[in-house]
Amino acid sequence: MEFARPVQRSLGPIAVLGAVLLVLTACTSGPDRGEADRGGPSPSGAGHGGHDSRFDPPSPAPLRDGERFVNLTMPRPYTPAAPNGGTDEYRCFLVDPGLTGSAFLTGSQFLPQNVDLVHHAIFFRIGPTDATAARALDERTPGEGWTCFGNSGIGNDAAWIAHWAPGANETLLAPNLGYELTPGSQLVMQVHYNLLGAPAGAVGSDRSGIRLRLTEGGADFVPLHTTLISAPVELPCTAEESGPLCDRAAAVSDVATRFGAEAREAVGELNEYCNDGRPPAAGTTQHCDHEVREKATLHALAGHMHLLGRAIKVELNPGTPRARTLLDIPAYDFDAQAIQPLTTPVTVEAGDRYRVTCTHDAGLRRQLPQLQPLPPRYVVWGEGTSDEMCLGLIVESHPAA
Repeated sequence: MEFARPVQRSLGPIAVLGAVLLVLTACTSGPDRGEADRGGPSPSGAGHGGHDSRFDPPSPAPLRDGERFVNLTMPRPYTPAAPNGGTDEYRCFLVDPGLTGSAFLTGSQFLPQNVDLVHHAIFFRIGPTDATAARALDERTPGEGWTCFGNSGIGNDAAWIAHWAPGANETLLAPNLGYELTPGSQLVMQVHYNLLGAPAGAVGSDRSGIRLRLTEGGADFVPLHTTLISAPVELPCTAEESGPLCDRAAAVSDVATRFGAEAREAVGELNEYCNDGRPPAAGTTQHCDHEVREKATLHALAGHMHLLGRAIKVELNPGTPRARTLLDIPAYDFDAQAIQPLTTPVTVEAGDRYRVTCTHDAGLRRQLPQLQPLPPRYVVWGEGTSDEMCLGLIVESHPAA
């Protein structure tokens, strides 16, 4: 994913990681993979593939009272081309749900047209003014859409309302929960294209879309927000590996070359915030604490890493009598990233503390066909599939004003 800023951020009343990969009343993930897969990837890299050309979206659940479907797609097919010698492109496309009145997003199903290229997708809600800016950016950018590493490409305040990653099917929210869409709202569809597995000279095009589930809502509707909490990644090469990019400084420079100066800044800011200014410490496991800024009710969580991810956990108030684990994925599977609903919603207060902890394994590079051709590297936070992330996603609602 692409939210490298270290501070906890609330992204507005909307629905991402579908309107997040969230299902509070139904399951977004595919069939159970069984106990064997939960122990980690096989030597062939099963469970960390990064692509699944077999993805076939299931039929949607029946519409509930007051709901309607709105189907959106990219205006035209797009052929991705990773910039700066990399293997990843983040491309944004403006899509218009045609809203003349207020609505709530109560479910979504991303429809990846070329799953051999699509790593994940995020949808941002923007208002009419930002939509005008987006159209202008689209018009002056060659080809369909525009490059958008890190966010929507038109500012950091766009609300994240929907997302898809491997393992997610339809997002279906509880009947009284939704992401608010005001009249004239439009969506920016950010697609992360990963070209690692694409044959040279035969990338192909993509024309992905999304099926929205909308309703006018009512007085009992609870607007949802998505908060993201991140931790650094400081994963050194294994003892068996060597090469220029095993040097941390060289690896950080490489990330900046591929994704821009902001990528270098994100690595530094994340370490400064999470380590209280101490120098970064190399290791397989990293964590970061984030203070809760306002009272909220938590409904669901998810964790996101890339192909070297082994385990991720989100805790509340660790080390105190009120400590509890909100999310624990001891055997992370890239192809099973659906958000996990809480059995009972959890209330947090301003001043409480979240902790996100991730474990990565550089040894997986030897097992994964997508990564085997690449030179070994010291892995830091980065946008690419060959880089890494440590990201917790929290779906929450706030008390009425």
